[in-house]
Amino acid sequence: MSDLYKQSILPFISLFTSAGTLICCALPALFVTLGMGATLAGLVSAAPWLSVLTDYKEYIFIGAGAMLALSTFMQWRARNAPCPADPVKAKACMRLRKISWVILGVSIVIYSIGTFFAYFAADLLL
Repeated sequence: MSDLYKQSILPFISLFTSAGTLICCALPALFVTLGMGATLAGLVSAAPWLSVLTDYKEYIFIGAGAMLALSTFMQWRARNAPCPADPVKAKACMRLRKISWVILGVSIVIYSIGTFFAYFAADLLL
């Protein structure tokens, strides 16, 4: 596996899968919890595929969690990998590592928010 794949592709995939948990499950749960059923009805009528995704909520969360775990493992494993000897490329390599960690952190936060609203918010806020 190339360093580009390890340091950039997996965090971006993790970001998209964790954002998918927000779209499929967290936003509808948040709207219902806050009493915005009409907003949810308008959202589902504009994007009918959203209700189909909600049927597979567990699989979406398991897939996103697996991608986050894999991405975290790959980032951790590549943390001490050598950068190129060329100073310009070495600087770009270090910047890419920092950006990858930020993207991974944002992904974990989004996943955590999605998990809270999809599984716990209704019980706590009602």
